[in-house]
Amino acid sequence: MRTASEHPGRENPVRIAQITATTVTTAALALGLAACGSGETPSASPSAAASAPASGPKYAGKELTFWRLGDSNPAAQKYTDELVAAFEQQTGAKVKVEWIPWPQVNDKFTAAAAGGTGPDVTEIGNDQVPLWQSQEALEPVTDIVGSGDQTQIPKNLMGLETIDGETYAVPWGGGSRAVLYRADWFKELKIDVPKTWDDLIAAAKKIQTKKGKDVDGFAFNGGSDANHLLGALAWTAGGEYAVKEGDKWVGKLTDPAFKAGFAQYTGLVTDGLSSKSRLTQNTTDIRTRFANNKVGMYLTASWDLPGIDEDSKGKLKGDKLAFFPLPSKDGGEAQSFLGGNDIAVWGSAKEKDAAKEFVKLASGKEWGDKYAKDGGLLPVYPDALAALSSDPAQAPFAAAFAKAKAFPASPHWTEANETKAVLQNAARTVIEGKSSADDALAKANKELEDILNATS
Repeated sequence: MRTASEHPGRENPVRIAQITATTVTTAALALGLAACGSGETPSASPSAAASAPASGPKYAGKELTFWRLGDSNPAAQKYTDELVAAFEQQTGAKVKVEWIPWPQVNDKFTAAAAGGTGPDVTEIGNDQVPLWQSQEALEPVTDIVGSGDQTQIPKNLMGLETIDGETYAVPWGGGSRAVLYRADWFKELKIDVPKTWDDLIAAAKKIQTKKGKDVDGFAFNGGSDANHLLGALAWTAGGEYAVKEGDKWVGKLTDPAFKAGFAQYTGLVTDGLSSKSRLTQNTTDIRTRFANNKVGMYLTASWDLPGIDEDSKGKLKGDKLAFFPLPSKDGGEAQSFLGGNDIAVWGSAKEKDAAKEFVKLASGKEWGDKYAKDGGLLPVYPDALAALSSDPAQAPFAAAFAKAKAFPASPHWTEANETKAVLQNAARTVIEGKSSADDALAKANKELEDILNATS
């Protein structure tokens, strides 16, 4: 899931439009945005109905409350109705569905955690799991991910959900980032899609040479979502932000591997591919410049396409735009930030056993793959994800997601990432020549450890 600062549902709800036939499939991958669907009458899945216990419903007379997050658009509503119908037929329980608009989610969760109230089951952003786990608002679901279909979900997709050996939510659908580029410029300038980091640098320099010094060949992101780019480079180099050793977070910003990724990141500006005058721009700022012919490439996802269409007054869409996976230094895909939506049992659930049954059904392969497909997300099951490799629009995101990685699973990560902007400030001091990389990262490492290990 995107951070609160950029999630289109939490801060600025938008619906992916039908841009063109070549980009609509990619647009449907926008994390947290469901594609529009038909209003067919819901019906239970035949396989779910067939699996109903012969001895009779196990939870007859029980009622669960299920929170779904965002807007109840037709596709999301249809999926939810069908899932609920299948569960009710299989178990005899009743399910009450409540839709929580993104701007209200934090307040609803806060009130539920403070008052010991809330749902039995909830959809939840993967980046929010550490926070609500720290508030004892989530029930462990380690037994669910340790049996059945859920054992097929790759462990790297559970980095935010697994805390101190227990898992508190099940991945349900994911999202990743890739490089959005001006395909028309690439064609005009005879630039091949980059396969290595050096290829990307060469392409960026050629764009600047031909399109002007005010154009960022590859835009540097130093804003609130900067770590999606820095993290991709650092992780691919083998680095980590911090690791849990015992009950303490130990910063790894001074390790050689992290330094290598950090050097790539700051090099986008010090090597002249992006301007020093725009060190604090975030993805939204970059998107606006991209729409105004001032950026050749940047790291984002398909949720930016509608905004680019609007900002460019319809001039930038279709075959003028395309995506490719961010390449590593030696070729192949770089690691991507792991975005996604999970499903979890709320800590104060009145019907915990039935709630776990619901989560097990919803996150199993049949309903999990359907959740991702109907909601415009990437599936968490490997075979369904691999099948997307043959789709030109979806392949860059699927390739990135297969190697996706999460930020440190600390409830204080948001403070380090956004409020205190620890890494952004370190990069800025290096780029502005106020500090060496070694000194800046040593200072940032101490600050990161202090924040992640805070007791309140």
